[in-house]
Amino acid sequence: MNPDVVINLAYLVSCVSFIFGLKMLQSPLTARKGNAISAAGMLLAAFATSMNREALPYLWSFLIFLAGGSLIGIFAAKRVKMTAMPEMVALLHGFGGLASMLVGWSIYHATPDLSLFTSIDVFLSIFIGGVTFTGSMVAWAKLSEKLPGRPLVFSWQKFFNLSLIALVIVLGVFYCTDPKESYFLLLWVILGSLFLGVTMIIPIGGADMPVVISLLNSYSGLAACTVGLVLENNLLIVSGALVGANGVILSSIMCKAMNRSLAHILFSGFSSSDIQGQKQQMGEIKTMTPQDAYFVLEAAKSVVIVPGYGLAVAQAQHLVRELEERLEENGAEVQFAIHPVAGRMPGHMNVLLAEANVPYDRLIEMEDINRTMSNVDVCMVIGANDVVNTSARDDAKSPVYGMPIIEVDRAKHVFVLKRSMSTGFAGIENPLFYKENTTMIFGDAKETLQAIIAEF
Repeated sequence: MNPDVVINLAYLVSCVSFIFGLKMLQSPLTARKGNAISAAGMLLAAFATSMNREALPYLWSFLIFLAGGSLIGIFAAKRVKMTAMPEMVALLHGFGGLASMLVGWSIYHATPDLSLFTSIDVFLSIFIGGVTFTGSMVAWAKLSEKLPGRPLVFSWQKFFNLSLIALVIVLGVFYCTDPKESYFLLLWVILGSLFLGVTMIIPIGGADMPVVISLLNSYSGLAACTVGLVLENNLLIVSGALVGANGVILSSIMCKAMNRSLAHILFSGFSSSDIQGQKQQMGEIKTMTPQDAYFVLEAAKSVVIVPGYGLAVAQAQHLVRELEERLEENGAEVQFAIHPVAGRMPGHMNVLLAEANVPYDRLIEMEDINRTMSNVDVCMVIGANDVVNTSARDDAKSPVYGMPIIEVDRAKHVFVLKRSMSTGFAGIENPLFYKENTTMIFGDAKETLQAIIAEF
């Protein structure tokens, strides 16, 4: 049989596995299997590519790099903490963009006479790949707190970014008209793309990071798609298009959940003055011990738990599951309220609770839980801040005004488990903490939950 036919058949099987894998990721019950099917499809595609006539002379090099990369990936995935998952995702997007940029750059050197179509594809793969790489590195640095999570802004920033985009596009147009004699223009495109990735992401605040992660996911897919067009590789085109479309859809969902447009997130980050203006005393807070909280929980018939990033930091998801079981044994109905942008990446809380074997039907979306919140006896907010910030609903001057929130303040009693009165990732004060029906329980969430469970 013709080797090219076998390779294309393997590519077709891989594409089908990607599609079915994505479909299976819709449910926690099938997500692991879907991920495994997609990974198997990628491994099949890699081996099929190595069988190409042009690649066969480098087979041993290919196998060495495949084994090395796989070992690094397995080691990193095994060691990464659930709290660091957003950072790891950002890194993976960045490396995907870097790979696309380097492949596009190498094609320029490997092809003496580039056609106009190929030149355009090379430019796009370098442009999108470069922006994705450095943008993802900045996102990683913000998420891992190597850089401040607050917006980093400077004068004329929007004008500068728009001018830089226009400059890179103009340089790309001149390069495409005469690629053979315009290598120095391509080098400037590379530098401009890398710099643009930094200046586009640094002004975006921490509360918008879930959208940024989704958007960078889309960029990495588009970069792979353009490389596929250059190489005339159907698998790269299909897989890149799948990732790109997935990222766009997810970004749209995240923007809707925050009631903000993508343009507003990208070009109108929270300003430092807005954040500082929120840091003001709003009244007196009430505190209680875990032992006192037990007496209220023991009498409750309905309890809603709102998880946030602080729950992941404390690694208390298994204790939350144990508390749920104790409450249900005591006759209470327990549900988990999930905000679409809780944590620092889409689906962060879903994955965290699934790890602790919390039944998926107990995870209730924001719109549904808000309709019944006034009937809830106790709402426990564990490590969440921005997604329950009442200023998003009540204060038109707040930077997060208009963002839908889980309206925990409508419950009869609200317990907020926090280490301190520090603000959330968005850096904005939360009036919820000062309301009459809110009580703060300070301390490590893991230790607090352990103390409450001990009382049961």
